[in-house]
Amino acid sequence: QVQLGESGGGLVRPGGSLTLTCAASGFHLPYYRVGWFRQAPGKERYIVGCIDGDGSSYRGVPLYAYSCESRFTISKDYTDNTLRLQMNFLRPEDTARYFCATNLVLNAGPGCYLKREKYDRWGQGTQVTVAT
Repeated sequence: QVQLGESGGGLVRPGGSLTLTCAASGFHLPYYRVGWFRQAPGKERYIVGCIDGDGSSYRGVPLYAYSCESRFTISKDYTDNTLRLQMNFLRPEDTARYFCATNLVLNAGPGCYLKREKYDRWGQGTQVTVAT
């Protein structure tokens, strides 16, 4: 059974930081391309960033959406099979439900995908609210 479970969401003040964790079970994270997405009410779910799945000892190379790349950092922790999203300088417009995702077929290899249709396995998400 392949499962993804997000945690770490909550309320944070503008300008603050928050780190989300995605626990992966049923598959080896080093060999799966994975991504972070977010969705706010009335908006489409879209990519935050992704990281490759070539089993690199340096924990993969991430790619980011243009609006996020300077503030967010995606990483893998092979020791506990988790994916992380570190978010800094948070803004109210970052408020959304955040999801991690992978693809059971297009999984292993260098690089990753920035398009939603390339992913077919999703976690339940964790809510991030940026407000005073």
